Amino acid sequence: MAITTEQVKELREQTGVSVMQCKKALEEAGGDMEKALILLKKKSSEIALKKADRLASDGTIVSITRDGKIAMLELNCETDFVAKNEDFTNLAVLLSEKLLELGSEGLVLVSEELISPVVQKIGENIKLGKTIVVEGSSIGSYVHNGKMGVVVSLSGGSGELAKDIAMHIAAMKPEFISKEEIPAETIAKVEEISKEEIEKTDKTEDIKKKMLEGKISSYFKEITLLEQSFIKNGDISVGQLLKNSGANIVSYEMYRIG
Repeated sequence: MAITTEQVKELREQTGVSVMQCKKALEEAGGDMEKALILLKKKSSEIALKKADRLASDGTIVSITRDGKIAMLELNCETDFVAKNEDFTNLAVLLSEKLLELGSEGLVLVSEELISPVVQKIGENIKLGKTIVVEGSSIGSYVHNGKMGVVVSLSGGSGELAKDIAMHIAAMKPEFISKEEIPAETIAKVEEISKEEIEKTDKTEDIKKKMLEGKISSYFKEITLLEQSFIKNGDISVGQLLKNSGANIVSYEMYRIG
C-alpha cells in the first residue's frame, strides 16, 4: 500500500517525530494510523532504553504553584543545548503538572510513557531527577536560570516571605538552618583548622584566643541560614527577618544542576 504525504503529515503532527520515522511506521503498519502510533510508541520505549546508560548531567528545574501546593522537579538531559529545547522544556512543565496532580510516587508510574517519545524525537537520554511537593499557607519557591531551585515552607509569615527566603538560599547556599544542626565533628574540624592557622601568627595567647573565636564564629555565620545577612537587607539576618515576621523555617529543599 502506497503511503501518502497527507498520512505522514498527520502522523508527524500527532507524534512530532521525523518524517522518515513516520513513513517507516506507516509502511510497517500497512497505512493503519492507529497501528503506526503503537509502533512508534514501542519504538520510542526501545530507543529510551538504549540511551538509558548515557550520562544525563544537564537539564532544567521547574516549579509550579497552585491551590496551596508547590511542585518542583529536576529533569535531566545530556547537553545544555537540549536543556533549552522547546520539546524538553515543555516536557518538564508537563511532568511538573503531573507531579502536582499525582505526587512523586504517582509521577514515577507515568513518567516513562511521557519521556520516551521526547527521547525518540530529540535523540538524548532524559531522566527524571529529584521531585518534591510541598503544601501549606506559607510556602514559596525560586528558580534561577533553570539550574537552581529552592522551595521553602514556613510556619507563620507569608508566601511572599517564603519566596524571599528561597531566593536568599539560592544566592547564599547555606549548609545548615541553625548552629544546632551543625555536626560535632564538623565543629571540631573547623576549630582544628582555624587554630592551626592562628598558631602561625606571632600574637599573644589572649589575642589568639579572640581571633580563634572570631574566625570560628565568622565561618559558621557564612554557612548557617539564620545567621546569614539577608540579601535584600544586609542590616538584618535571616533569623531576625523571620522573628520580625513571626515566622519560623519548617523546611527547605535546594536542587542544583551542574
